[in-house]
Amino acid sequence: MAENEKTETIEKSKKNITVLGQETEFDGVIEFTDNLVITGKFNGTINATGDLEIEKTAVCKVDTIKANSLVISGKVTGNMHVSERVEMCSGSKVAGDVVTSHIRIADNVEFDGQVTMLDSVPDVDLFSVASDEYKKAMVLKSDNPR
Repeated sequence: MAENEKTETIEKSKKNITVLGQETEFDGVIEFTDNLVITGKFNGTINATGDLEIEKTAVCKVDTIKANSLVISGKVTGNMHVSERVEMCSGSKVAGDVVTSHIRIADNVEFDGQVTMLDSVPDVDLFSVASDEYKKAMVLKSDNPR
C-alpha cells in the first residue's frame, strides 16, 4: 500500500459519525463534513461534503441533498446531488431526481425520478490495481450484513 493510500485510510477511519435518532425530528439546514446517519425525521436542506446514510426508519423531505455519498434504506422525497455514489437499498422509497457518478438500485425499491450521471475520471486506474484491491474498494453497505 502506498504512503498516500495509508494516510487516506487513516483519515477515513478518523471521521466522526453523527446520528439523528429515531425520536428526533429536525427542520432546517444541516451542513457536515464527516458522516451523518439519519434514523428519525428530517425536513429541509442538507449541504455536506461527507457521507450520508438514511436508515429504514428515517423519513426525509428535502429541498436538496448534497453529499459525497448517499445510502438510502428509508424514505426520501427531494432532489439529490451526490458526487461519488448513491445506493438505494431494498425496501427504500425515493421520489426525486438524482445526479451522481455511480448509482446502485436494489430490487424492491420504489423510485420516482430521473437519474443524471456525472462524468468523472476514476481516482484509480482500473488496469493498474490488483483485482482483489479493486473489489475491496468497491464494497458497498448492502454487501455487508449487520
